Amino acid sequence: MTPRGDDDPAAGHARALLRDATRYSGARCLALCLVSIAATGAGLLLPTALGRALDLVLAHAPATRWVLCCAGLVLLLGLLDAVQTVLTGTVDARTTAWLRRRLTGHVLGAGPRAADRFGSGDLVARLVGNAAEAGTTPAARAALVAALAGPVGGVVALGLIDWWLAAVFLAGAPVLALLLRAVSRDTSESASRYQRAQGRIAAALAEAVEGVRTVRAAGTEGRETARVLRPLPDLSRAGHRMWRVQGRAAARAVAVAPLLQLAVVAVAGVLLTRDRLSVGEVLAASRYAVLATGVGVLVGRLAGLARARAAARRLGEVETEPATAYGTRGLPDGPGRLELRGVTARRGGRTVLDGVDLDVPGGTTLAVVGRSGAGKSLLAALAGRLADPDAGEVLLDGVSLRELPHEDLRGAVGYAFARPALLGGTVGQAIGLGLPSPSPGLVHEAARTALADDFVRRLPDGYDTPVADAPRSGGESQRLGLARAFAHGGRLLILDDALSSLDTVTERRITDALFGDGPGATRLLVAHRGATAACADAVAWLDGGRVRAVGRHEELWRFPEYRAVFGDGSGLDGTDSDDGAMFGDGADPGATDTDHRATFGNGADPGATDTDHRATFGNGADPGATDTDHRATFGNGADPGATDTDHGGPRPVRTPRAGRAGRDVTA
Repeated sequence: MTPRGDDDPAAGHARALLRDATRYSGARCLALCLVSIAATGAGLLLPTALGRALDLVLAHAPATRWVLCCAGLVLLLGLLDAVQTVLTGTVDARTTAWLRRRLTGHVLGAGPRAADRFGSGDLVARLVGNAAEAGTTPAARAALVAALAGPVGGVVALGLIDWWLAAVFLAGAPVLALLLRAVSRDTSESASRYQRAQGRIAAALAEAVEGVRTVRAAGTEGRETARVLRPLPDLSRAGHRMWRVQGRAAARAVAVAPLLQLAVVAVAGVLLTRDRLSVGEVLAASRYAVLATGVGVLVGRLAGLARARAAARRLGEVETEPATAYGTRGLPDGPGRLELRGVTARRGGRTVLDGVDLDVPGGTTLAVVGRSGAGKSLLAALAGRLADPDAGEVLLDGVSLRELPHEDLRGAVGYAFARPALLGGTVGQAIGLGLPSPSPGLVHEAARTALADDFVRRLPDGYDTPVADAPRSGGESQRLGLARAFAHGGRLLILDDALSSLDTVTERRITDALFGDGPGATRLLVAHRGATAACADAVAWLDGGRVRAVGRHEELWRFPEYRAVFGDGSGLDGTDSDDGAMFGDGADPGATDTDHRATFGNGADPGATDTDHRATFGNGADPGATDTDHRATFGNGADPGATDTDHGGPRPVRTPRAGRAGRDVTA
């Protein structure tokens, strides 16, 4: 059962949408209404002119003026009909465009909540198909005024000819009224079911298209096709019901309208025999009876309006998901200190984050690790206000993110994602997305930092290559996303698993650039690799929606549960920090082994036969027998000596300042 309009928020939003849409095209709607009424008026004058001309011809009197009048009315009707068609198309197109702009802006303003609630496919169906149907409402309403003016004018004209004619017609009017009411109600219900089924098909199709490689690899094309088309019977039933509703209405109209017309003509014939009407007036009365019983036109208009209202209600459902509201408090100068205070977030009825407290000092790096489903990506979204917590607050330099204006917030926080959406016409524009006026130098420097410059320059038109024509791997897409984040700048940089598709060598080089010494942005990093977590000043270990511990990676490594986050940890001793288990060697590399020997699978000390990444870092020099371990990266504190090529000297182990993220190491 559909809720009453007063109790249905979606219906309220739908009415507001249609009211604003009509106001947007108000001048054209008024012109359309006037043209439609003028056409109806000309149509009402034509029977009288025809009747008068017929009477003069039968009386052998001059009828030229009335014949010309009839011809003029016919030409005027043709002209007004053409203008009405153009205005209707214009109003429909403008209103549809306005609805799509408004709803698209609202969906983007609401953020991920809208997609989570409706699904991307259903949202697209609403913004494309339902917006087009709802966009016909203002023009349909304007035309409905004229459609109602025809029957009303016909009844009035019958009364002017003779009141008996109007009385006969009005005796059957209640039947027509009940018929129109039933058409409007039943069509609206059927249209709602039809559009819901369309939305389900669109949602399933979007999922299948997104996972087309998985479908092909699994060989389940037939099964997926059946899943996508599963709502088709519902769609068919709803469509057939709409046709049956309109068919029954037409059948009833065919049954009722001719009876009324016949009754009017019969009474007019009786009046003709009594010399109360002329032959021309009988002709006019028959034409007015047809206009007065114009149920077919009204049925079509009402059915169209019912479908448009059902579509507008689906748009109203989207608007019930509130858009993000921003404050007016300016962001003070600061190092980019990020604080989460008692943050709780729920998704799908499940508490994903429960009372999370974190304190990330400005200019430091916090890695967030945890098993799948621990809430890492949600925490990253909350930290930059891509989503809002259900309880608690997030602060940047002491100011709640809810209080910041949109421009200040987006200017202060940069993001990089695991699967970045590369928007913009060209690769250069995709990197500079969101910047008021990105200079080529800034874009190129950001690409070099993300190790994307080389492969971008190899594209057909370099940075001017259209994104759609730029073939790239998953890792190259991630590097472009990182370049966009680097170009953005800001005081807080959030990387949501943005290094996951990079090979270990590229990841190491990017983390060297990203986490180098010196002042810089505060960094929040969702990490899945131990090597990445080891580069951070501190690690927040999420477990079951709570922060289980905060500390350095090498400090947390002694806990088996922490090691299990990165693998099963078998064969690793407490001091191992080389992620040997990640490469599946299954052997204990030893307490001093931090050189990723297992990466090359030889199990031996590479020594002078250089398998220790010398070539990877391009220094061309033999680092010496002791220099293969990037020891400073993993916190052993040893000076690799004068032949240092392991970044130990330039990047000594850093300890976060006092008051760093959260609690001491606990388990």
